[in-house]
Amino acid sequence: MSFGPSTTQNTYVLAQAVRGWLQPGDAIVVTNQDHEANSGPWRRLAEAGITVREWTIDPESGELDLEDLPALLDGAKLLCFPHCSNVVGAINDVAAISAIAKAHGVRTCVDGVSYAPHGFVDVGAMGYDVYLFSAYKTYGPHQGIMVIRKDFGMALPNQGHFFNEDSLYKRFTPAGPDHAQVAASAGMADYMEALSTHHGGPIGAAAAGHAHGLMRSAEVTLLQPLLDYVAAKNSVRVIGPTDATRRAPTVALAVQDNAEDLAGKLAPHGIMAGGGDFYAIRPLTAMGVDMAKGVLRLSFTHYTQRAEIDQLIDALDQTL
Repeated sequence: MSFGPSTTQNTYVLAQAVRGWLQPGDAIVVTNQDHEANSGPWRRLAEAGITVREWTIDPESGELDLEDLPALLDGAKLLCFPHCSNVVGAINDVAAISAIAKAHGVRTCVDGVSYAPHGFVDVGAMGYDVYLFSAYKTYGPHQGIMVIRKDFGMALPNQGHFFNEDSLYKRFTPAGPDHAQVAASAGMADYMEALSTHHGGPIGAAAAGHAHGLMRSAEVTLLQPLLDYVAAKNSVRVIGPTDATRRAPTVALAVQDNAEDLAGKLAPHGIMAGGGDFYAIRPLTAMGVDMAKGVLRLSFTHYTQRAEIDQLIDALDQTL
């Protein structure tokens, strides 16, 4: 595990290491479903003569089709994709994607920033080589966290001080760790354990898995009424799935008016939403969203109450 000031910077440092690992003419695969932080650094490897292939989303659903993947992986060295997009919201089958990549001899890097707030995953069980997420989105301090398989991490060129090259958790932190914030990250484990035990679950290593199930169950229950409501509106296009079991509770809506203005109209109703592109210009453009209007994004997590969902729906009813 490697700590850094943000996932954006961790991804950038990792991409620089991969630049030294690859040879001109080698290929990597990226998606156009990503937040730009997990797309831009990889795409810039083209400047070093690396071939960058794109796994493209369906322009209607915003989802990635696993059947398109094998042909893209032929002869590639690395696949970079999101656990879920910060606008599409669809939860990608990380284990299945990683297995396909592994069968082709391709390493995998997963951006978990938009998924991790909704439940920590078992990083060892899903088959990927790198998983990145942000602690400030998972009830911790402002740190980026990167989990990397040792054999891959040690195969990449050291990005830290030369005397740290034998340490997996130091070799991708050029400036050295922020010790206070790294120590504060232990509070995330405390929170997951407290959540688990509050609901009669286990302590220790099993607590995160139990908490994950609790969080997802609560979010799905709250999310489906919202999805049903917006899906029935002719003036709204829901970006991504309308089945709550298949997505995170981060819901982007293409609306008829300017999305940022609409977010402002929701504020007097006690709703804090956002309007814009959310650094997801590539997927929104691919889906034909008018970027001059952007999308309205509504998001919540496991401690949201049903009354707040009702309040949101009522506010949308008055403003859409």
